[in-house]
Amino acid sequence: MRRFVVIGHRATTSPDFSLDDLAGSTGRLDILLRCINSAFFLSHSLREDVEMHLILQGPPNPPKTIRMVGSELKYLNPDERSTGALIRTALSAKANGETKASPGIYVSSRSYSDVISILAKQSDIYYLKEDGHDIRRLPSFEEDVTFVLGDDRDLTEEEESVLAKYEPMKVSLGIKSLHADHCIIIVHNELDRRSSQV
Repeated sequence: MRRFVVIGHRATTSPDFSLDDLAGSTGRLDILLRCINSAFFLSHSLREDVEMHLILQGPPNPPKTIRMVGSELKYLNPDERSTGALIRTALSAKANGETKASPGIYVSSRSYSDVISILAKQSDIYYLKEDGHDIRRLPSFEEDVTFVLGDDRDLTEEEESVLAKYEPMKVSLGIKSLHADHCIIIVHNELDRRSSQV
């Protein structure tokens, strides 16, 4: 399983947002929507071996975690507007523990530290960071892997210290800073190429 954790540092936790202004009125939820598309879409199908955790930390009721499971997803389309509608539905759900909002989409009030604690028991953790080890020079990856990254902002010192408890490997995708959704595509490409050589 490939897992991605993306922190939306100011992404709205309210379902009361306009689908016509995803970049302006949602705390940059649009960045997370593009990450969803990059994580799951192939040319004519969805990746079933992917799980995504979006940690929404914006007002009015943070945190909210949206967990998406590729093998269960339905109704996901490649345009940001319809994906935004799915997230809005999830944020409208009453979250007692983790609640299923629609096929393959779950919502909870889990914090970033909660999510990392759970995932560290399931897989190796990698932190996507420009000053990390070059992903192309790493000898191998386990089948169960989790990659952690920020939205358009780096992880805060506090978020990095939470992550550091689990001794993640820092991994770099190149010498330039990239958009979060592009990072996900590059990770997929690298792991796809490796799996095809087995």
